[in-house]
Amino acid sequence: MLSRRRFLAQNSLLALAAFLPSAKSKTYRLGYSAITWGGKDELAIEELSVLGYKGIQLRANTYAKYKDNPSDLKQLLDAKGLSLVMFSSGNVEIDPAKMEANVAMHVNHARFVKALGGSSIQLTNSLRKNNVAPTADELARLAAAMNEIGALTKEIGIQATYHNHMNQYGETPEEVDALVKSMDPQYVRLLLDVAHYHQGGGKPAEAVIKYQKVLHSMHIKDVECPIKGDSNPKSYKFVELGQGNVDLVGVFAAMDKIKFGGWAIVELDAVPDKAKLPVQCAQISKDFLQGKIAYQF
Repeated sequence: MLSRRRFLAQNSLLALAAFLPSAKSKTYRLGYSAITWGGKDELAIEELSVLGYKGIQLRANTYAKYKDNPSDLKQLLDAKGLSLVMFSSGNVEIDPAKMEANVAMHVNHARFVKALGGSSIQLTNSLRKNNVAPTADELARLAAAMNEIGALTKEIGIQATYHNHMNQYGETPEEVDALVKSMDPQYVRLLLDVAHYHQGGGKPAEAVIKYQKVLHSMHIKDVECPIKGDSNPKSYKFVELGQGNVDLVGVFAAMDKIKFGGWAIVELDAVPDKAKLPVQCAQISKDFLQGKIAYQF
């Protein structure tokens, strides 16, 4: 028979466990972007698999390498137990002279993603010039171009998503809102990058709630602003989770509130401290997710 002390201790642990979120209680899944490895995608696949991630985001550089033999890349992903959960397809052009070729590029990427067993591509835009905000017409044209791309990729079975981004159209919350309102949700959905949204002046936890009906996936990311030791108050750099200013706990609480069921993709553009390796940065973010978010890998 259990002693009274042991009985009480076990019951206390069970009571505590009832209040702690578990992996089974999470409606979303966690992936990781290979961008930190700077093109060494095979190494990224190996190391992220060892860390316990089940999904990966790859970039368009893999298309050039594997477009003629996508089965080789798929076999590698399958062998490591990783799903392709997002593919960075590149920028969307609104210059009429470039649009036809640009649309064709994204459609080709969508076919490649389909061959890899993926289901979605990421669209961005790099037309912001000299920090000048886009006009309402430019935002509407961007949304229209994304809708066109999304309609074509949907025929292939691939969902197009829009990724908000600093120094591009969609930098500020107001620009993101204008784009979302002009996007046709059956063709284009939102990939919310919480660090870019924060740096652009928004509150990402509120954006999760606001855009829940069009929210497809997320970039879970952190940003340090201003950079320590930099006199420029607007300086910033992307850092490992928990090392910056983004209210990530609030973001995950909002995800839990709406029962977000998509992929939350951890992203770090580059190693912030050159003394570290990409896998070490990924471990720091994993430690944050396990410790602060109680996510079980």
